Amino acid sequence: MELTIFKHELSIVVVSWNAKKYVEECLTSLHNQNLSVPIEIIVVDNASTDGTPEMVQKKFFDVTLIRNNKNLGFAKANNIGMRVANGKYYCLINSDVNVPTECLQTMYEYMEQHPDVGVSGPSMLAVDGHIARSCMRFPTIWNSMCNSLSLNRMFKGISIFGSFLMNDFDWTKTSEVDVLNGWFLVVRREAADVVGLLDEDFFMYGEDIDWSYRFYKAGWKRIYFAGVSALHYGGASSKVASTKFYIEMHKANLQYWRKHHSSLGVFGYWLTILFHHLIRVSAYSLLYLSRRKEVAAISFKAKRSASCIAWLVGLRSEWS
Repeated sequence: MELTIFKHELSIVVVSWNAKKYVEECLTSLHNQNLSVPIEIIVVDNASTDGTPEMVQKKFFDVTLIRNNKNLGFAKANNIGMRVANGKYYCLINSDVNVPTECLQTMYEYMEQHPDVGVSGPSMLAVDGHIARSCMRFPTIWNSMCNSLSLNRMFKGISIFGSFLMNDFDWTKTSEVDVLNGWFLVVRREAADVVGLLDEDFFMYGEDIDWSYRFYKAGWKRIYFAGVSALHYGGASSKVASTKFYIEMHKANLQYWRKHHSSLGVFGYWLTILFHHLIRVSAYSLLYLSRRKEVAAISFKAKRSASCIAWLVGLRSEWS
């Protein structure tokens, strides 16, 4: 077996799109790492118009900057970075992440000590300091229904009723998981060579579920590593997320189902989404009558679920 010689141990890929402030903080935190191994940092900019690439060129001269002429999406931009990388591990880090000084060294050592791990991710700290969800179960019709009916909340801690959002999960323990969400991933290059890079058909969302599933099918472990944390500004609650966010998320999830499941499975999953939003519209309508002080927020959520229903049944397809 031929031994591969890498110029770097870690190749860090950061995709940016109009997030100048966050990119600067992210790159500063990466330059402050306590590392015993050589690294490279690659920024792939998706045609930012806020001065992000100019800032990177001016302040971080040792960073490899790749400037795309349009927004190519998250998966394709990361792939561009990985294809020019020369590290033993790919580190895909969102541009709105602040990485503590010991984080990468600790994760590197963990990966070196566990050769059966294909990809790992640290715990995610939200802005308010709590540990936010950073992984999930592979979506099934059952766990999607548990989420729709709030069985995961009524029977909290009982794994059979746990939704794909892992409400019953202990975030203080390092564990093997189904899906590591794509905000911060350390990927063994050897494993990526086997399963392939991110599927570029996923423009926004869903690519991490698909990638994790392919690692799983190829026999590589996906590890949630509780030994270190990183701050993710985008890791806040999605309660105020826009309708566009929800539509794109559902599109990506259905795309994943079409790729890996039968037509019957796709239809079943589509029904669970429809059922989920029908329940939400009914519940929000009742809350609208009983909680007059929260009318604006409740009305927004009801309209958001109604819009998702309209999209699901084909009444609307474009969203602002």
